[in-house]
Amino acid sequence: MNSENYILLVVNPISGDCDKSPIISSVKDEVKKRKFKFKLFETSGKKDKESIESLIKELKPLRILVAGGDGTISLVAQCILGTDICLGIIPAGSANGMAVNFNLPEILSEQIEIALSDFTMKLDVLFINEKICLHIADMGINAELIKNYESAGIRGKLGYFLQSIPTLFKSESPFQFSVETDEGTIEETGILLAIANANKYGTGANINPNGKINDGKFEILIFKDLDFIEIFKTINDQPEMSPDFVRVISTDKAVISSRKKVPFQIDGEFLGEINKATVNIETEKLLVALPHSFCRLHNKQ
Repeated sequence: MNSENYILLVVNPISGDCDKSPIISSVKDEVKKRKFKFKLFETSGKKDKESIESLIKELKPLRILVAGGDGTISLVAQCILGTDICLGIIPAGSANGMAVNFNLPEILSEQIEIALSDFTMKLDVLFINEKICLHIADMGINAELIKNYESAGIRGKLGYFLQSIPTLFKSESPFQFSVETDEGTIEETGILLAIANANKYGTGANINPNGKINDGKFEILIFKDLDFIEIFKTINDQPEMSPDFVRVISTDKAVISSRKKVPFQIDGEFLGEINKATVNIETEKLLVALPHSFCRLHNKQ
């Protein structure tokens, strides 16, 4: 990177229940060392998108680094879709699904090095009921867990853990799903329907081992029941899951419906209960700085 332009750092101060000051100071030092101008913006939950868009218009930043979870990354991505502004990721959320999928390191200095590097990719982006999805959305028991986590007031991974068992017992699953694609319509019963343009949840569970984030397709995965042996496979990165456990549909657009309203989340944000989701994918929509190894593996030949 050779520019006199700004590097904008967007920080979510409450994500992941961790102190962000070491991130801010480290990024600021590295940016100044590289002779760029530095600007910090901290989200407040009030008109953040409008504020970021205003800063982009004012500063015309070369790159925007995000320190937060998937929700904060999604917020910034909405502001730069279809532009040449590159997004750099400093994972600092409760469950960092994007970072897990990109194999980002856990060491801060290495994260910053990647976020400011010249190794970049243009990624496909999902739109579900016209809302952006960068990673994984789902209907069912996981969305219900996120809802309970958000209402519990305990942030971080401990909060997820403390809500997981009660959610399993109180859930109204299984749910009846219908999926319409160009190939036809299928009916299936399941505890969870995932819409995935990536492989893994932030927990590391690999639910979509054959998915690619830049192939013009996304996967719909209907998990039929709580088979703990199959769940163990996802956690341990074993790619083959039984068709009796999950049904997989690969497509570029779909209409999903359920007989009753089902808990729904996108990229870790609970969005209420729905009984219909219209999904489509737009290719090469978001420019992201990623590890060299990931770019080499996934760049189109």
